[in-house]
Amino acid sequence: MMIRGAIAKRLVSTNSSSSLSSSSSGWSWLCQKTSSSRSSSSLVGQCLNDDNNNNNKLEFEFDGIEKTSKISSSRWFHSASLGGGGGLPSSMRAAVFSEPNKPLTFEEFHIPHPKSGEILVKTKACGVCHSDLHVMKGELPFASPCVVGHEITGEVVEHGPATDTKTIARLPIGSRVIGAFIMPCGNCSYCSKGHDDLCEDFFAYNRAKGTLYDGETRLFLHSSGKPVYMYSMGGLAEYCVVPANGLTILPKSLPYTESAILGCAVFTAYGAMANAAEVRPGDSIAVIGIGGVGSSCLQIARAFGASDIIAVDVQDEKLQKAKIFGATHAINAAKEDAVGKIMEITGGKGVDVAVEALGRPQTFLQCVQSVKDGGKAVMIGLAQTGSVGEVDINRLVRRKIQIIGSYGGRARQDLPKVVRLAETGVFDLSNAVSRKYTFEESNNAFQDLNKGNIVGRAVIEIM
Repeated sequence: MMIRGAIAKRLVSTNSSSSLSSSSSGWSWLCQKTSSSRSSSSLVGQCLNDDNNNNNKLEFEFDGIEKTSKISSSRWFHSASLGGGGGLPSSMRAAVFSEPNKPLTFEEFHIPHPKSGEILVKTKACGVCHSDLHVMKGELPFASPCVVGHEITGEVVEHGPATDTKTIARLPIGSRVIGAFIMPCGNCSYCSKGHDDLCEDFFAYNRAKGTLYDGETRLFLHSSGKPVYMYSMGGLAEYCVVPANGLTILPKSLPYTESAILGCAVFTAYGAMANAAEVRPGDSIAVIGIGGVGSSCLQIARAFGASDIIAVDVQDEKLQKAKIFGATHAINAAKEDAVGKIMEITGGKGVDVAVEALGRPQTFLQCVQSVKDGGKAVMIGLAQTGSVGEVDINRLVRRKIQIIGSYGGRARQDLPKVVRLAETGVFDLSNAVSRKYTFEESNNAFQDLNKGNIVGRAVIEIM
């Protein structure tokens, strides 16, 4: 109860250019089909319930993509009456993925314009995530060419036509915003039940086709008008269109750059710990893979009052930093048996919750083996398509082991809570972001990510 009161008090008291030139041979790192290292409770949620009411590759060919010679007037509707009409340029730059194992190219686009229920955001920063890297390496199939980037902060510059007045009042022109990578439609059977993380339109249109929810992209090349697809909002761009349900206000007290990670790394961690694991004070936690998402899980576990917080990785540098984020124990799985060490720490019982943030069959098995009887193994790491994890069926059945998949949080409910955690200092943003890159250095950022050179999370500053 002391932990519950302390966290509640802290939270409730706060008011709340041209293409880069490099040779394809310099990109041999993308040709290495190695597994990705996407490294990585309700208590805080209860403290924040009131917030819910307020926030209920160098040459680029486009063969096979239907040419769009004419853009409809509705697509280019501009909300001048709302204050968004003045000052927008006629074009913008965006980083485009064209085919696996080739670098991103920077292309000129028409300024995208939102449709009903959508917002045009002037992008300030975009996080560097393994999900994008999976796409760039061909490990996750996705429509191409596409603009990657799904972890953004920015400024509202335009509302789509016929956007409802409540949305306009919530997200006025000029407001600072943060976007969740899962952008709920708000209307499907899952969204109507509050399960934004299972939004049917998001998966059927964006993840399956690279479009928004009318089946069309908002991105068209300036030179030819040809369409380019969107990974989430296509955030590695100077402007992006985001469904309004995927946005929440970013307080002036939080910086644009570091706050970008709240929309995926922290959002994913919160969904895993609060919704999937339902972490309670005193729970023992193991996090396997201490990258951007995994390190965020450590911080969320600490905020929820977990007791033993065990960090597992193969890099000592990441394990050292894990202690800053709340880890009480650190295990280098390259030097010792991770599962055996977890059992030793927990007196042979295992942990209440184990989180796997790497997306590898080996660590999937370690995660399941690490939990106690009745414990929860939560899987948040994406894997190369076709990867399969093994599990001991008899132990699963007899010892009531729960294996739970968790892709992310619920944007309308959870994103404001995640922002509040950062605003109140419960979540340490400054230490979570370890590297910053310029927009022109985007390829360098993903190369460093692929090599494992980024401890924590990196962010690309766009404007």
